[in-house]
This record gives sequence, structure tokens and C-alpha cells, in this order.
Amino acid sequence: MVLPVWNALRSTTRFRMDPQGQISALARIEEEGEEMIGIYHSHPNGPPRPSETDFLEAAFPEVGYLIWSRRGEGWQCGAFRLVGEGFVPLPIQWERRETSLG
Repeated sequence: MVLPVWNALRSTTRFRMDPQGQISALARIEEEGEEMIGIYHSHPNGPPRPSETDFLEAAFPEVGYLIWSRRGEGWQCGAFRLVGEGFVPLPIQWERRETSLG
């Protein structure tokens, strides 16, 4: 399950989860008996790796952080976990699933 949370800063260069949206998402995860495994955000014009701000504002060391960045016409993704005084890369395994919309 993916639960998007709006940007409370309404900025194209900075992101802060809307507090009520964050509380609602965490409550839904708990209600569904699920576990948060990751948080995602984008660096549209930067590299797909954590910034200093990401490190300073990281609040969930037990989850993976997915950071998306533009690459030509598409997007690339980096995955990381906060360990001690920094982020360490995590491997990403993509699985293609066929879906039908009908």
C-alpha cells in the first residue's frame, strides 16, 4: 500500500510532510495491521541520494528511504537506510507484474 502525504511547505525545492496527513497515514498503517517499510520523495533536479537535509530530518531509522530523480525522459531511484551517522545504500530488486485494467 502506498500512502501519499501532501507537502506542507507547498514548495518545489523543500518538502515537509503535512502533519495531519502523516498522522492519518500512520494510523491507517496500524489499522490495516501493516508495517511501514519505506518513505519516498524526489529530488527532481538532483541525484537520487540523501541530502544533508534528508539526514537532519530523518525520523524513521528503521525504514528504507527511496529517493527518485529525473534521468533523461525517465526516473531513477536510490534506496537507503539510516545507520548511525549516515545513510547506507540498500539494494533494489524490481519485479515486473502484469496488470489488466478492465
